[in-house]
Amino acid sequence: MSAQEGPYIPADQEPKELTLRVLVVGVLLGILMTAANAYLGLYAGMTVSASIPAAVMSMLILRSLFKDVSILENNAVQTMASAGESLAAGVIFTVPAMLVIGIWVDIEWFPTLAIALLGGLLGTMFTIALRRLFIVEEALPYPEGVACREVLVAGEEGGSGALAIVYALGIGALYGLMVKGFKVTHHSAETAFEILKTRMYAGIDLSVALLSVGFIVGIRIASFIFLGGIIGFAILVPLFGYLNGWPESDTLAGGFDKLWLEQVRYVGVGAMVVGGIYTLWSMRKTILTGLKKSFVQSESDSELHLRTEKDLPLTYVTVVCGVLIVLTFFFYWYITGSLLLSLSGALFLALVAFFFAAVAGYIAGVVGSSNSPVSGMTIATLLFTVGLVWIVGSLILDLSQTELMYATLLIAAVVASSAAIAGDVMQDLKTGHMVGATPWRQQIAEIVGVITGAFVIGPTIALLHNAFQISSTACLATNDRIVASNSGEPLYDCSEALFAPQAELIGAIVKGAFVGDMNLPMVFLGAALAVVLIRLSMPVMSVAIGIYLPLKLSVPIMIGGILSSLAMGAAHLRIDGTLDRKPSKEAQAAASEVESRGVLIGAGFIAGESILGVLIAVLIVLNINLDEIFGIHELSQMFSLLFFAWFVGVFIWLATRALPEGGNLGREIFTTASHSIKKFARSLMPRSK
Repeated sequence: MSAQEGPYIPADQEPKELTLRVLVVGVLLGILMTAANAYLGLYAGMTVSASIPAAVMSMLILRSLFKDVSILENNAVQTMASAGESLAAGVIFTVPAMLVIGIWVDIEWFPTLAIALLGGLLGTMFTIALRRLFIVEEALPYPEGVACREVLVAGEEGGSGALAIVYALGIGALYGLMVKGFKVTHHSAETAFEILKTRMYAGIDLSVALLSVGFIVGIRIASFIFLGGIIGFAILVPLFGYLNGWPESDTLAGGFDKLWLEQVRYVGVGAMVVGGIYTLWSMRKTILTGLKKSFVQSESDSELHLRTEKDLPLTYVTVVCGVLIVLTFFFYWYITGSLLLSLSGALFLALVAFFFAAVAGYIAGVVGSSNSPVSGMTIATLLFTVGLVWIVGSLILDLSQTELMYATLLIAAVVASSAAIAGDVMQDLKTGHMVGATPWRQQIAEIVGVITGAFVIGPTIALLHNAFQISSTACLATNDRIVASNSGEPLYDCSEALFAPQAELIGAIVKGAFVGDMNLPMVFLGAALAVVLIRLSMPVMSVAIGIYLPLKLSVPIMIGGILSSLAMGAAHLRIDGTLDRKPSKEAQAAASEVESRGVLIGAGFIAGESILGVLIAVLIVLNINLDEIFGIHELSQMFSLLFFAWFVGVFIWLATRALPEGGNLGREIFTTASHSIKKFARSLMPRSK
């Protein structure tokens, strides 16, 4: 929709929008999407937008049951579902850090609920106040919001994406059931071997969800994440082991993992801290522009009487913000027992939360939510919070280290949740603006989605922690407590613990600040590496995440990125017949169609595997082991790889159904791969003067 076009549903029409059936379906999908993204985020350190899959599933469910469903009802459902997904991202990146640094033994539901509610509602309220400015007057593009609008309109006009995502959802769930439920195959395959007095490693996590993440983020981001894994596992770990010796372990690969865990992952910590700060600095002009405009009052009131321009009253929004800040103060006071620290934290929150909500909302409008530096904002918030708590809590109140760390995480968690929800709210409101939704009704749907997600996220991560343990650090501590209590052998296999990289990072920063328990030489090495990456104009945060993740998690992401690139190349070949010139408009349109179908398939695979992961966690907590009940024996690593490869083939088959008819897919993939390799080789050759 261009700036001159009106909404899909004109303002003078008023179809059904926020109905009872919308609330029921929206809440149910919100529960599923929140749980699925919580699992994915703790598993791999990244989440994906739930707006498009939620929109497709909404259309499928509502139109299967009712005949008179409007596009605005589907929009309201996707709004509620995606709100829970975004809130999950903010909570799971911070709250599990309580486990990492040992403040909590288990996930505590009430503080988690309070953090999610306060942060989520604050972020929502702040962005409601900025909707007209950023979306109507500035007309920021909000790419994900535009994409979701296209899906909704395609469904309204007979789009075919619904059936594809249902297939993908079922296949992803089947794979998750086989691997995590019945344990038919290994969940990963890895090996290591000795060479030239050191060791080399190869491994892959056999996850169709991570494969799908790679397809969705594309070859560029996937390759930089993979590059980080190569730097960590192919350069730093072998070099450190060669110079300092290898730790004792049952296997060579186990020694690799142990050395990475104890030493090299801190390189990722240093790189992410510097990368996060630099990302904010590089966007300083955009941030200042967004903040400046957030305080500008609109002088154009000529359209405010239209249905499509009626927001929740600003006076109500302001009052709710004030109430939320007061409630946050009482929450901090209840947890910490310190009046002065709680007051300081609440005032700091009020200022910083609005700042980051405005920043996140504006940046999401310019570059999209996927590229918004939420991790950088979280790290920056954490560093400022450490300074505040150290001054008030340590110098003035002389609190203990545990109290200081707890207060820091409480404040940072609320701010992170607020920033995480802000970009998503703006994307949803942009979609609503384009399809002709009533803003105040969609804002109520957003609030319902936030509340739903807040009540779901605590029990979900508690369930996942009890079943798998969240972070290897918390897992090792749990096993140590069990052994120390003379209860027998360790209960958990920490190699299967959910990785939770952001929570580990935040825990490491907080613990390092107040306890000094951080591998500073490796942190400084990571900071220096980040400076080099910045000088090379590389996306430092993507590479840093790759260093901080085990290489085996980066490999399926890279494969997904490669598949995305090959599928685009196949589309170009079918239309233009060559890759040696700029694609025509027809070829670009064909590639876009393939990409959209692949994103839908990927979203279905992610949701299916992740939701099954949560359901399997329920069975584990109930002590129901499907593999033991059915007497299933795990296949070897080789057959596990073949099993995974078959599902990769299914993914390719489904994603490429959108290619124009004719052509030979195998030959096109080979041609595209050969062209990419030659292009890469040419880029490494010195240029003649």
